[in-house]
Amino acid sequence: MPFTPIRTARLLIRPMRLEDAEGLWRRRSDPEVARYQNWALPYPRERAEELVKSVVAMEGPANDEWWMAAIADPDTDEVVGDLALHLGWESRSAEIGYTLAREHWGKGYAIEAASDLVAYLFGTVGVTRVFGMLHPENPASAMVLERLGMVFEGHTRSSFWVGDEVSDDWLYGMTRADWGAWRERPRTPPTTVRLLQITADNWREVVGLRTHKTQESMVATVERSLAQALVPPIGRDGGVAVPWYRAIEADGVIAGFVMVALDTATRPDPYLWRFLVDRMHQRRGIGGRALDIVEAEMRSRGAKAIGVSYVVGKGGPRRSTRDVATSPPVKSATARPWHGKCSTRTPTLRFRRYRGSCAAESWPSSGRGARRCRPH
Repeated sequence: MPFTPIRTARLLIRPMRLEDAEGLWRRRSDPEVARYQNWALPYPRERAEELVKSVVAMEGPANDEWWMAAIADPDTDEVVGDLALHLGWESRSAEIGYTLAREHWGKGYAIEAASDLVAYLFGTVGVTRVFGMLHPENPASAMVLERLGMVFEGHTRSSFWVGDEVSDDWLYGMTRADWGAWRERPRTPPTTVRLLQITADNWREVVGLRTHKTQESMVATVERSLAQALVPPIGRDGGVAVPWYRAIEADGVIAGFVMVALDTATRPDPYLWRFLVDRMHQRRGIGGRALDIVEAEMRSRGAKAIGVSYVVGKGGPRRSTRDVATSPPVKSATARPWHGKCSTRTPTLRFRRYRGSCAAESWPSSGRGARRCRPH
């Protein structure tokens, strides 16, 4: 089917031209760009020329064929990357991929271009499903798909080969209904935020809260948190955690969960144990307002400090700190959280603020520099 160029806020998605082969070869020859992609190095210039020639010969996307579009600067026509698209099931389903030149990473181009491509697929082509597959060690690419509204659908083991090397694959996807729900999700700060007790009437909504897949290594699920509340852990000092937990409601909708380990005889300070905001409600400022309420509750109970810990990682908790007094923080070896993670103890209540989710269970893991999704 013929493809009409798409103009996004900053980019132009247009059909490939023969002169784009040189740029494609240079992008695919970059070891950092190729790290998690589906081609081996060295990448022959002739292969790039043949690929572009075959794509140019197509009018646009075609069933059971891979097609590519250039991502270009609309003013200079500089090509910053490319989009890949494969239609299947008589053009009812679409797999997408994207590659950007390294000098254009970190500018949000992949999300911007892929978002308009998804809109084209659902709105113009009329597909019922869009999906993407990627290397599990490529969290940056996974976060692009998550920002498009896709959900994690599966992990296949030893399922993708590049030359003689095999790797696992992650699968993300979205249906037309998913796309509609993502587009219609609330994005503005809520009028009201409050904490609710978890009851027989709302517990199903609470356990249904989900973060993005890339946040799971940093945030425990609600099910796991409630299980530990039922069977509290024993700290290194022999004390047993005393959980206090609530659902976070924003404008009448349950949007998050928070759990605090209250102070005990062996633990003089409460500890912010678990905290998450559902993927559909992140980036709305809900977390900070919920923490204000938690802070006020702990103050009312006589707390002078709150222990906090978080896991460092791309796409994880966005760290910021607010003092409620002029006293500087004092690190203390006695203010350990449950499970032996680091925390900060202060003379007054002090919170580290998060954008989306926090209160994970493990030590931070080292990043494994990953970038973009790979078209097959």
